[in-house]
This record gives sequence, structure tokens and C-alpha cells, in this order.
Amino acid sequence: MQSILQTGSVVLLAFAALPGCAQPSEARMDVVHGKPYVMVMVNGKGPFRFVLDTGTGAQVLVTAALANQLQMPVVGKARLTDPSGQGPQRTPVVQVDSLSVAGIEFTQVHAVLHSLAAEDINCQGLLGFTLFRDYLLTMDYPGQKMTLVLGALKPDGERRVLPMRIKDGLPIVTLTLGEQHLDAELDSGGIGLSLPEHIAARLRFDADPEAFANSESLTTRFQIKAGKLGSDVHVGRYTFVHPFVEINPAFPLVNFGASAMQNFVITFDQVNLLVRLDAREKLLHLSPLPTLMRLQNAPPVKPVDATLVPVG
Repeated sequence: MQSILQTGSVVLLAFAALPGCAQPSEARMDVVHGKPYVMVMVNGKGPFRFVLDTGTGAQVLVTAALANQLQMPVVGKARLTDPSGQGPQRTPVVQVDSLSVAGIEFTQVHAVLHSLAAEDINCQGLLGFTLFRDYLLTMDYPGQKMTLVLGALKPDGERRVLPMRIKDGLPIVTLTLGEQHLDAELDSGGIGLSLPEHIAARLRFDADPEAFANSESLTTRFQIKAGKLGSDVHVGRYTFVHPFVEINPAFPLVNFGASAMQNFVITFDQVNLLVRLDAREKLLHLSPLPTLMRLQNAPPVKPVDATLVPVG
């Protein structure tokens, strides 16, 4: 892991607080195998362990076990689609009266029932990106904490603050790979830096990519390859030097996942469509080992979109 700026100074510079807004609310964010986890109170019970996943468009996912334990009423069904665009599948949606994380309470939340990945066996749910649309969400990987506050990011002229767009509830930024400018999902629930097969086929590698794992989405199974790029990847002012990347045939966009994100303190501003990335070093490196270890038991790919269908 690279040496990172101290979180406090980074976050204070990342936004302008709105007049009369509360102080930033913080919670511990445990990073396990690259994935961020936070503790959440649900309907006044808990705390329960949830994944903090910017790569899921639904607000909240909960396990059937948690829904049964807290007797959450079913209020509809959701159509789930995965990043490949295949599907949809239907699954129940339950009513969560209150959900509290980092001292902030969200009320009357619709949560999608979903079985989490095998690696999240001790986890009772997932917090999706759109749950935090009214707040600045900061994920401080080196400091292992999340922060929520009202406010706004401002362009800084130093390419730390980048334009962001939201598609299907997911944050997307532009990466530069060689001469190509590519859309990439910032996905804290993803694994590594993953490239679609049709993009990787046009790139130069330091060594030929090799198959090393199988994975699956909601609707299809596929093989993942990995290799070390023969060129650098740029995001804002930062450069990943000839990084190891995964190559998959299923999904259309680049996925900027956990092994890449954990270099940064990241602040999302969904209202103004901006994201700020802070790391001490401008030159970064991606080792293949953490990614390979996590992918040996590659879980099903999570859904990124959940469209509510009322019961009846």
C-alpha cells in the first residue's frame, strides 16, 4: 500500500460545507481483502455488518436472514440486472423503517433481498451508491473510515477533483490508457482494475495474459484472464505504472475496483457530479497477488440496477 496523506487535512480540503450543516459524521470502515465494511443499525437493532459498495445502483441490499429476523414487510419486487446488461431477474423488496450509519439516519428505505457473495458470509447487507446522493461520501482507505457531510466539492485546477457521471446509479469517470480515453466505474465492491475483452484486445501487454479464474454474473459464466499492461493508466493527476489488470468478456466498461481504490481517499459529490481522489504519491503500482488471491473463489457479480415493481 502506498503512503497516503493524513485523512483529516485531505477531507477538510475536499469540500465546502453548506451554511448551518452539521459537522462531518464518521464511522470506522474495515477494509478486508480490499472491500470496505461498516457497521449499521437497522430498525433500531444491531449493529450489523454491511458492505459499502459504490458499484451497486440499488440503495440497500439485505439478506433474507436479516429481513426475517427483523420482520421486514415485502413492499414490491425488483428487476435486477448485472453489468453485462443481461437479465432481468426478479427479487422481493422489503421496507426498512430506519437505517443508521456514521451517525446519519435514513428512513423509509426500500431494500432488495439478495444473497451476498461467499466472501461476505458474515455480512448482513450492502449499502449502494445512491443511498448517499444527498451527502458528500468520503471513503478513506488508508485511514479506514467513512465520512458523511452536507456540502459540495469544488474544482481545484490540480486534477484531484474530476468530473463524474452517473449511469444506472453508478459513478463513472474517464481513464486514459495509452491514447484511449475510457469510461470506468468506480466500484468499491469490485476486485481489481478490470478491462473488457474488446478493449484489452487492442492493447500491448508486457507478457501475454493468462487465464486464472472463472466467474459468473446473474446470467452467465465466463473466464477471467490477467496480465501486466505494456502501458500506463492515468486517472486525474495519478498514474498506475504498467499495472496488472483483469480481462473479462462479460462487461462493457472498465472497472476501477478495490485494489486500485485503496490507494486513495475518495470523496463523491453526486449532486454536482464531481469526485476527488487524494493520494500522496502520483505514481502508483498494482500488484497481482491480492487480486489473484481474491479471485480464486470468484463470487457471482452483484446486480447494479434494481427497478422497483409494486406488489399487486
